[in-house]
Amino acid sequence: MSLSEQEDEDMRRAIALSLRHESGNQQKKHEVIVVDSDSSTTDDEAPCVTAAIQPKLPETETKSAFDKPMMGILGLDRKAMEQERLARKRKASISPPPARKTPKLADTTSKDPTSSASTPQVDAPTKIIPSFHFGKLPHANGAVKKTWALGHPRDNDIKLEEILQKEDLTLAVLSSFQWDVEWLLRKIKTNTTQMVFVMQANTEEIKTEYRNNTAHMPNIRLCFPSMEGQVNCMHSKLMLLSYPTHLRVVVPTANLVPYDWGETGIMENTIFLIDLPRLAPKTITSASPTMTNFREDLIHFLEAMRLEKSIIDSMHHFDFSATKDLAFVHTIGGANTSDGPSWRRTGYCGLGRAISQLGLATEDALNIDYITSSVGSLNTEFLSTLYLAAQGDEGTAVYNWRTMPASKLSKLVDRNMQVAQQTAQKQVAMGFRIYFPSLETVRASTGGPHNGGTICFQSKWWNSATFPRDLLRDCKSRREGMLMHNKIIYVYPTSQPLTSSHSSTSKSWSYIGSANCSESAWGRLVKDRQTKQPKLNCRNCECGVIIPFRRASTMADSGGEERTGGKAGDDADKEQSEKEGKAKERSS
Repeated sequence: MSLSEQEDEDMRRAIALSLRHESGNQQKKHEVIVVDSDSSTTDDEAPCVTAAIQPKLPETETKSAFDKPMMGILGLDRKAMEQERLARKRKASISPPPARKTPKLADTTSKDPTSSASTPQVDAPTKIIPSFHFGKLPHANGAVKKTWALGHPRDNDIKLEEILQKEDLTLAVLSSFQWDVEWLLRKIKTNTTQMVFVMQANTEEIKTEYRNNTAHMPNIRLCFPSMEGQVNCMHSKLMLLSYPTHLRVVVPTANLVPYDWGETGIMENTIFLIDLPRLAPKTITSASPTMTNFREDLIHFLEAMRLEKSIIDSMHHFDFSATKDLAFVHTIGGANTSDGPSWRRTGYCGLGRAISQLGLATEDALNIDYITSSVGSLNTEFLSTLYLAAQGDEGTAVYNWRTMPASKLSKLVDRNMQVAQQTAQKQVAMGFRIYFPSLETVRASTGGPHNGGTICFQSKWWNSATFPRDLLRDCKSRREGMLMHNKIIYVYPTSQPLTSSHSSTSKSWSYIGSANCSESAWGRLVKDRQTKQPKLNCRNCECGVIIPFRRASTMADSGGEERTGGKAGDDADKEQSEKEGKAKERSS
């Protein structure tokens, strides 16, 4: 049994025990529809539907899909929605408005079977978000924001409603690991907005059930990425939002569930978003000057997700010039080879490639601060691959250390490789830090341990002899009492002070996306037994963005929100480490 398979089996047992322990006398409330229905997990956040990970909401709040009768697997109360539609029809003097003409971003011809029934409008009363002003895009240069949080002052944060801007939204392509569909649909004008949900479905039976549960809503189409072979988790979080004037690309760390978007005030996430203007029809071409590496890698990822060709082709209708010094990075699940999806373009190999393309590659020693909501079975070799990728290596360094036959190594090459390996491991020990909340921090949080179930770490990994305990740090939000579901990496050379990180020559950068600190999220490069060529094995699908610090200086509403504590498990050094963390916070 391989290490990844062993992690999966251990996680399945842990979830089963959690189900037994938590479900005894507790009534399940506000459960979230999780698309991973076969209980298969990775070392990332566990797709769990137990009450143990759900926020406890006041009894007066709206009940979730599971609390209502006749629910489909997506949490849609079809009977109630139909009754609401008929009631509106009886009250209205005219029929509900017909669906808009097919949006330019996509061909609305669905490959999935749908009924011809009219789409029910399920929008809940909410504050009207102002429409866009033509010619003025709010996030034309990109922005990084925290999710809004109930009970906390607003400060560089954003609500899901403010991202969706439903009054002008014509098409929404949404990808998530966890879903609360009924909650989501209340934030979208379902009778005028076309929607494509990119969801995990491990079997044809699950796909059929999902289709049946959305068949009464012809404006919803479903996309199912491949879950064949070693692929275990469709963990990516991505939004492509089409408006008459532009495309909004959103990369959140949040799933499409209410507590990830601050509606319970217990969990914090981070969002990158950028608005890209629509091109004039005469300037649309696949080889236009607005082509960037960001766009090409986004398209490569969408193709791997099996999104409709019409939507993929429509990426050429928008001006991606503003992404020229950004990178879209991803992990495509499965075996990535030279013959199929290239191993150089995805996972940690793709990360190193993107760093090189952005001119951020360096041989200098690095500081790496990795904020994660899930910690896998880590060891120095895996962290070395991430470290070298952060320097711009495309995965070949550690691959050569592991696969180069002794017979082909000269004494000089062997000695040089050993020195390089020892140097990387030493630099990891000195400059790599992993931020994850301690049990003490979780207990002191607003929601407490009962609401920390999407923050995952097994004691088995901590107790492993090869686990790098000294690299772990306690992680706390600046918003008192909140836990963080963020996946953020800050990278800056030790030779460059943070005060100069925004200069044009800076090699500093940050990552925001769905990838936790685990091999499942970033992959493992091995030698294919048949072809003897490199093959990147990836168990997850992930995506994120790279933002150079020099670019962040032009993004007025960007910035970090984390603070650090001491080494986990080391109470003696905790006070001093917290002081150092606060000093670092002030300097950054």
